[in-house]
Amino acid sequence: MASSSEPAPAPAARRGYVPPRTAEETLLMHRVQELCQTAGNRGIPRHTGFLSDREQALAQAAVNRAGCTFARFWGGWPGAERRVLCLEPPDAWREEPVTPVCVAWAPGADAPQHRDVLGAVLGLGLERAAVGDVLLQPNAAWVFVLADKAGLIARELLSAGHCPVTARVCAEPPPEVLCPPERALRQATVPALRADAVLAAMLRAPRSRAAQLIAAGRVQVGHVPLRTGHEPVFAGDIFTVSGLGRYQLQDIGGKSRKDRVFITYFQY
Repeated sequence: MASSSEPAPAPAARRGYVPPRTAEETLLMHRVQELCQTAGNRGIPRHTGFLSDREQALAQAAVNRAGCTFARFWGGWPGAERRVLCLEPPDAWREEPVTPVCVAWAPGADAPQHRDVLGAVLGLGLERAAVGDVLLQPNAAWVFVLADKAGLIARELLSAGHCPVTARVCAEPPPEVLCPPERALRQATVPALRADAVLAAMLRAPRSRAAQLIAAGRVQVGHVPLRTGHEPVFAGDIFTVSGLGRYQLQDIGGKSRKDRVFITYFQY
């Protein structure tokens, strides 16, 4: 790709806090504030279920609003996307709310995919908030779940997709499982840092196609539905396109000689 005709730009701006937009998001913030008060007043630990990145941002805002100083997020491994908010007052006993479950299948079997494993676990009657990340390996998947649900999964999970599986509760996955996956970075140029232009570049599709997806309510940025293609985008934004996958705008560079903006992105 041609180099920029301008000096190296300053670090790209990041998306700031977006206030709650729905009744469910407002309820989440109220619940977190109540948990903070309960944990602080009684001196006992409390935790939420697994939260998406959007829910984590709202939970952090609620923690700040409550003046809570003993909160942490944890998803069972350092690179977790879905994480639990743990509220642990000083001198309270420490409880680990997340437990890994190893779901294994025979070598050479019709290996289940991420959606198969997640669907099988949720098919046991669990809510999405009970299940965190799913890390796939050639012959196994490591599923991070709320500790009080691990035993149920180990007893009841017998298949994922069309593949027979066995499940067992584990203390900790081996180190190789916890290595973050390598992402194939791609580059493109866009006429403006607008949602429809950036989405079109990531999908390698016309901007009209991106506009149609946004208008149909199929696009979210940071788990917040896009209302219009004119919305600005920022480095670090994660686009979720129903039926087409997830993309992250990794970095925003300078401008080309044709006044187009360089972007770097990857697909999950």
